[in-house]
Amino acid sequence: MSRPAIVWFRRDLRLRDLPAVLSATDIAQQGVALFVLDDALLGPSGPRRRAFLMACLRALDDDLSGRLLVVRGDPAEAVPAVARAFDAAEVHISADFGPYGARRDAHVAEALEGVALVSTGSPYAVSPGRITKPDGTPYKVFSAYRRAWLEHDVRPPAATDAGTIDWIDPAGTPGRTAIPDAGDIALPPAGERAALTRWREFLADDLERYATDRDHPGADGTSRLSAHLKFGCIHPRTLLHDLRDRSGAGTTTFRSELAWRDFYADVLHHRPDTARRNYNETFDAIRYDTGPDADTLFTAWCEGRTGFPIVDAGMRQLLAEGFVPNRVRMIVASFLTKDLHIPWWRGARHFMTHLVDGDLASNQHNWQWTAGSGTDAAPYFRIFNPTAQGEKFDSEGDYVRCWVPELRSVVGSRVHTLPDGPPEGYPAPLVDHAHERRVALERYGEIRSTNRPIHRSGRAE
Repeated sequence: MSRPAIVWFRRDLRLRDLPAVLSATDIAQQGVALFVLDDALLGPSGPRRRAFLMACLRALDDDLSGRLLVVRGDPAEAVPAVARAFDAAEVHISADFGPYGARRDAHVAEALEGVALVSTGSPYAVSPGRITKPDGTPYKVFSAYRRAWLEHDVRPPAATDAGTIDWIDPAGTPGRTAIPDAGDIALPPAGERAALTRWREFLADDLERYATDRDHPGADGTSRLSAHLKFGCIHPRTLLHDLRDRSGAGTTTFRSELAWRDFYADVLHHRPDTARRNYNETFDAIRYDTGPDADTLFTAWCEGRTGFPIVDAGMRQLLAEGFVPNRVRMIVASFLTKDLHIPWWRGARHFMTHLVDGDLASNQHNWQWTAGSGTDAAPYFRIFNPTAQGEKFDSEGDYVRCWVPELRSVVGSRVHTLPDGPPEGYPAPLVDHAHERRVALERYGEIRSTNRPIHRSGRAE
């Protein structure tokens, strides 16, 4: 019998539509399903995202009839140890294009010493680096990238399932560890079956209204697939395949959101420094507030105690569910960076700690889009008015009343303006938005006067 192959699962916690499994069958009849608990990734994740990961692993183990091998340690040591234990012919993976993942995989490939690390596919519909401008350079503007992305041929889903390869029972393997318990943290259903169920529900019930309802948090019109995509319980290729014969505003908008996901992964691939720094270096010169007073404001923002109802509702939902609708993410991010004048990376770090769907590329670059310092940035002078945003997108106030119990007695849209003042137990506004808007514009004006001109796109020229 041929030597087995190892399928090392990372951000692809599913068995359907998994090209790495097909690749493994080219050289082996048997496979070892491996997952490595890597503290370098688990440490920054935050308890809710870690718990969701463990729930996904338990679901994958169930689908494998208990044959998932989980070990803990540095992958550069753990993966070669498993390869030696099974005399594996190759190790098969889906490519990871993130800064840490790319370094990790290079170290593992070197440490395997003669056992090939074979990369097939990625977590994206179109892998980073594949779409370029005619001159071979990466796109820097989303609209141009999206046009090329829509014209790019996406392969149909890979024909794989639990029976594609004969999975080896890893019982007795040295170093095998139990999947950690998720504790009593409330989580959405996890794993491949839950992802497919949610996708079918969304297609049947919500897709047609997605273009409008996704902006109205009280309608809960988002797909709620972001965490499943984060951990690869479902692949965007599957989603696009199911949308191939559909049209309409909802379908167009949903495809565009998948394109945004791929675009930001591409940006991070070409500019890994933007995980921590401004894509547009012009904005390195902008003045942000620091010190004890700024820290007090930041804490109030984190806790949902700013006195701006839509902001507080979003921040409390984040703490309670590990999820916030995209429209509300933009509102709370604008408030932090342009009303409180606190740097975007502090907010991005808080999001990454608490979001179940926390994805480095999407999170960091969406924050920069709002702050005005990223590629394809929102115009620097676009500053969301949190009260007006609440009135427009939560017109009846249902979203705010859901997450801010102190305001449940306030009727209708009055919950956003509080014309009678804040009820007992709810704070007065931390700042005056009109004043802070002027301050933000003044600070943006400072970097305009001392650096190259910034166009309305937010990019320096």
